[in-house]
Amino acid sequence: MKLLEGKTAIITGASRGIGRGIATVFAINGANVAFTYSSSAEAAQRLEKELSAEGVKAKGYQSDASDFNQSQALVDAVVADFGTVDILINNAGITKDNLLMRISEEDFDKVIAVNLKSVFNLTKAVQRTMLKQRSGSIINMSSVVGVKGNAGQSNYAASKAGIIGFSKSIALELGSRNIRCNVIAPGFIETEMTAKLDEKTVQGWRDAIPLKRGGSPVDVANACLFLASNLSAYITGQVINVDGGMLT
Repeated sequence: MKLLEGKTAIITGASRGIGRGIATVFAINGANVAFTYSSSAEAAQRLEKELSAEGVKAKGYQSDASDFNQSQALVDAVVADFGTVDILINNAGITKDNLLMRISEEDFDKVIAVNLKSVFNLTKAVQRTMLKQRSGSIINMSSVVGVKGNAGQSNYAASKAGIIGFSKSIALELGSRNIRCNVIAPGFIETEMTAKLDEKTVQGWRDAIPLKRGGSPVDVANACLFLASNLSAYITGQVINVDGGMLT
């Protein structure tokens, strides 16, 4: 029996990186996957094909998670196409790093909107469906930066710390209806984005991590799989650091 057999998941920002890793692991474990992407239609179509090859239903939706009305429309479309939503992974996120003295109001607002308001938008949008079926698992993607802060990332850290406070509150609100809400805080995960960085810098980061390596999208996806499945049926309101011991 696959861990997510017959479940339907919404994963935001899944056309690449961590989101793509989660979508793949979920499909392998029997979940039907509805995922969002912002602009790369070609990558989304490729992912649809790959996921469908696992024998599950998969569909990509172009949707801006930071837009309240688009988020409502997305969930309505997914419920119409898939029949339900059992799992929500709020993964969409951006960075616009700068020191406080140089950061613009626009760059602060944009990061808060995409990283934090999107979590409110989608959680509110799936709430009715999950309340009706009296079950659901909501997993929100924070960051070790949201736990400990980071110079030059005040906007990003604020958005990711906000996700933790929001998630703990939702866990308290919805727990009596068997809806769980947890947070994953990834550390240094090696994706297409980090591949563009200088190798010496990347190796320096790896050396500072107790497990002596960067994480992979699959490392994060496996933690999501645990929190989405019945293996974690008695876990809610928690933050799991997937960071190779970085915050130890």
